[in-house]
Amino acid sequence: MPYPGAIAATTPDKPAVIMAGSGETLTYAQLEERSARLADHLRTLGLRTGDVVALLTDNRPQACEVYWACQRAGLYVTAVNWHLTAGEAAYIVGDCGARVLIASAALSDLAEQVRAATPSLTDTLAFAGAIEGFGDYEAALAAADPTPPAEQPRGADMLYSSGTTGRPKGIKPQLPGRDVSEPGDTYVAVFQPMYGFGADTVYLSPAPIYHAAPLRFVGVIHSVGGTVVMMESFDAEGALAAIERFRVTHSQWVPTMFVRMLKLPADVRGRYDVSSLRVAIHAAAPCPVEVKQAMIDWWGPVLYEYYSATEGIGITFIDSRQWLAKPGSVGKDGVLGIAHVVGDDGRDLPPGETGVIYFEREEMSFSYLNDPGKTAAAQHPDHPNWATVGDMGYLDEDHFLYLTDRQSHMIISGGVNIYPREIEDVLTLHPAVYDVAVIGVPDEEMGERVQAVVQLADGVAWTPQLEQELLELCRSRLARFKCPRGIDVVDQLPRTPTGKLLKHVLRRRYAGQPA
Repeated sequence: MPYPGAIAATTPDKPAVIMAGSGETLTYAQLEERSARLADHLRTLGLRTGDVVALLTDNRPQACEVYWACQRAGLYVTAVNWHLTAGEAAYIVGDCGARVLIASAALSDLAEQVRAATPSLTDTLAFAGAIEGFGDYEAALAAADPTPPAEQPRGADMLYSSGTTGRPKGIKPQLPGRDVSEPGDTYVAVFQPMYGFGADTVYLSPAPIYHAAPLRFVGVIHSVGGTVVMMESFDAEGALAAIERFRVTHSQWVPTMFVRMLKLPADVRGRYDVSSLRVAIHAAAPCPVEVKQAMIDWWGPVLYEYYSATEGIGITFIDSRQWLAKPGSVGKDGVLGIAHVVGDDGRDLPPGETGVIYFEREEMSFSYLNDPGKTAAAQHPDHPNWATVGDMGYLDEDHFLYLTDRQSHMIISGGVNIYPREIEDVLTLHPAVYDVAVIGVPDEEMGERVQAVVQLADGVAWTPQLEQELLELCRSRLARFKCPRGIDVVDQLPRTPTGKLLKHVLRRRYAGQPA
């Protein structure tokens, strides 16, 4: 059965969520009752199928209650990145058309500013403490009816793109048009058999819950009766400790987390027992070949990668065995959508040639909210059921996909296309480098030149000798035209909490524009 109520009926005291740091636990009985009460409260506020609830929260169990309340009331839930400025967050809450904002008291300042800037909100609730001007979440639940109604139309998430270029856009899927208790959930259908999720799953979720993958995968785990171990925030050693303490069987990561764990001292890495791991999923950003090889050497062949997007246009999968035979690939299509790589003329390119990645589905499965132009731009001009998010790559003879970079990140220097990712992959594992970004900066002669920007590891001093060492490393691994003309050092690179580089921020700095 695809929702927590079915699990609560047989194992009510089983933990649905355990917070890795505090140990706070939400059982399936509690998740079922509290989400049912919240759904009833939202209905009493006048919300009906297709309306939107905005969620502003750090990693807390209540996020799951809000998610499932919306799922069982036919509502869209829009989780908002709490690292945004008040103006950016308010834009999302207003743009999605949310009638209700539910917020964690830990984010009270941001929540108050968002509420003040969003007059379309009709109601607000605060949990885990009070927020001035917000209703009391616990009081609302206590006054609501815990009895599920006869009909519980399934809702959906309506999340926003990460906004690495321009304003983020809402990705609005069609509502499923069925009851929450009925089978047919796409994410369960795709990921449960792929990764062996079940009642015995202990799933470590180290990333921010507002991001698409953590939110959706936590929903999948609750659909099949597993236990979610949610980290309050990612910490490299803390993640290893959580795997050992809770005997984690499944987990999901982004490549920057792998890099952080690999850069722990060897004695720290060896201190923790990770043998319970059966599946370590990673996605969200390309993983350097050397990083993934090092993780397989450490954890064994338990790494499973998928390539997709918040838009859900398609997906590829690859396990460790396949990847060792095809290092660098992000997998094969066929489970959800057929991959195409097309050239400037819109036609399929032969194996090995780089172009824009599209996925072919039976029909376009999403639209960008309030932006028909962007929706149309995501479609292939000759095939309206093909969609892209602007990534570039190539297919090999066996139809395994390899990513090169995003269209917006490509550097054109002297008329030659250069993909920053392969340069970043060379520099990222150097022991002196904590983080790295490669961008194109204006150049009078070449149009653009390759510029590397690094964040040094703790205790490392920047010297001319170190700069030459890094440049020589690039020259030993890359064609000369791809190598950086220079390397700059910054205190911290601009990344989203999910690990995506905000390269537009760096480019604006080099162009002398406000970031």
